[in-house]
Amino acid sequence: MSGHGAPKTEPVDGTGLDVVVVAGQWHDVITDGLIAGAARVLDASGASWRLIRVAGSFELPVVAKAALDAGADATVALGVIIRGGTPHFDFVSAAATDGLTRVALDTGKPVGFGVLTLDDEQQGIDRAGLAGSKEDKGAEAADAALRTALTLRDLRG
Repeated sequence: MSGHGAPKTEPVDGTGLDVVVVAGQWHDVITDGLIAGAARVLDASGASWRLIRVAGSFELPVVAKAALDAGADATVALGVIIRGGTPHFDFVSAAATDGLTRVALDTGKPVGFGVLTLDDEQQGIDRAGLAGSKEDKGAEAADAALRTALTLRDLRG
């Protein structure tokens, strides 16, 4: 597991930012942990935010784009894709990653990337910010979205 080299960051002031967390419904224990981590960071920042649940990781890009087009300053995309015995993992992982990248570039707004691509469920539990987890990828994705939104706001004056 990576985690080494992660930046040590202080909470940011997200007052005035509107953030939409878009989360898939698969692997609910892991996904709920990701959502809880994102919620902690967003609440601490003072940003306003709401949660939208979607069927799975494949649906994250279209809903993230709709949220940004509707006026959100940033989105946080959370999902869990676990490798199985078919190429489905590769297709969904690529579609979610490429789609979310396209959404960010097309809208000019940040998408915090909290989509876990895993070989097994334990890797997700280790990254979901649960009791005993080594990492909190939901919190990291929310922090990245906030920081990027603030940077863009500063650049745009």
